[in-house]
Amino acid sequence: MLGFSFAGPGKAQAEDVKELIETKCSTCHRFSGEPKSRLELKAPDLKWGGNKYQHEWLVGFLQGKEEMIYPNGYRWDIQRKKTDHMTLDAATAEAVAQYFEKNLLDPRVEKDAFSIDKLTQREVELGADIFKEYSCLGCHQVKEDGKKIGGPISTTLYGAGKRYNFDWLFRFALNPQDFTPHSGEYLADISPRKLRHLLGYLMAQGVDNYPLHVPWETQAFKNGNPDKGKVVYKQYCVQCHGPKGDGDGVGALGLTDPPPAKHSQMALSELPMDYLYNVIYYGGKSVGKSPNMPDWGLTIHGQDLPDLIAFLRANFKGGDAPAPVASAGGDCSQPRKTKAAPANFQNKQNPVPDNKSSIEAGKKLFHKDAKPVACMQCHGKNGDGNGPLGGGLKPKPRDFTCSKMMADLSDGQLFWIIKNGSQGTGMMSFKNLKDKQAWQVIRYIRSLAK
Repeated sequence: MLGFSFAGPGKAQAEDVKELIETKCSTCHRFSGEPKSRLELKAPDLKWGGNKYQHEWLVGFLQGKEEMIYPNGYRWDIQRKKTDHMTLDAATAEAVAQYFEKNLLDPRVEKDAFSIDKLTQREVELGADIFKEYSCLGCHQVKEDGKKIGGPISTTLYGAGKRYNFDWLFRFALNPQDFTPHSGEYLADISPRKLRHLLGYLMAQGVDNYPLHVPWETQAFKNGNPDKGKVVYKQYCVQCHGPKGDGDGVGALGLTDPPPAKHSQMALSELPMDYLYNVIYYGGKSVGKSPNMPDWGLTIHGQDLPDLIAFLRANFKGGDAPAPVASAGGDCSQPRKTKAAPANFQNKQNPVPDNKSSIEAGKKLFHKDAKPVACMQCHGKNGDGNGPLGGGLKPKPRDFTCSKMMADLSDGQLFWIIKNGSQGTGMMSFKNLKDKQAWQVIRYIRSLAK
């Protein structure tokens, strides 16, 4: 790896930096001219480097403290390996970064042209889904569970949040062809809202404890007014869920798979605030529920949303007492027309050990940690199908205490349903649950069978 530093003590001077760029850096990088295809360049253009890179990251990179961002080199069509980069001492690296920020600015990049202010955890998760949906994973690498995934064609993005300035990243996302035309860069048909989610996801990559907004902990939700929320419910919810929350609104006449939720039979007062907020703001699909439930976030906003949730929690606290659970010898099998898992899943055996540790880990997920909502919210604290949400679902959630039913379900079938959901029921997909976690949940629910 090549090293470089200015001779003599003191800070590097601007003219020395300019000479360094002209004699060393420009042998690979361009600092002027119209955008060109990557296939015509030796290395990335740096004429907009002052807008593009965060100061701290750039100084570290120039000192060799950050990894190279092209896993197979910038010109992978010529050679497929990481290339070395010259390194600078701390003072020189600092001077170069300052020179970039003063002299290498792209006039197309506007300050604060777009905002990801008050970014939520759910938006970051949706951004991760969009990253895959729009095929970004085909060229860029990110990390899942600490492992690199994605095509190593372009820049790695698992450190994007500490590498790029947001204003530059937004302008690049509007049209990558404005920067590197005819280089495989993809112009996506994406809405501003989805772009916010995607950019929010990228800016959180590589950043420890990224500051996320928690709406339901704000004063607006503490001031939620059920009486005003009742008005909002009438304006937007009764058309499907009915005036009393019985799921008998006019929209229900054509919605049967699944039908609208029966709020009157659900203990919405017991549901975690994050679930209620997310299912309303981002829609049913965002939490693995019915895609017929719209994402109301752009419609029900301001104080209306806190008021609506206050109304739901104040008025829907569960319906009739749940029916007693059948005895172990009774008929508790709950017949279903559940789609059978593919053969390669049906034959899977639970790989996690059948011991107290696995069962306790599964119990914690079942009762608290599983997202988008803990299993017990539908299946109940005892696993008998009598959870706060269970009363409003048809068919009723599975009763895991029923030994006959549990004996009929293979480990592979249970795993497949957890990961993919069950069409025609209220069972959502837990696609973000790690495989090991899904198997731990299965260990726990099998321990409930009587």
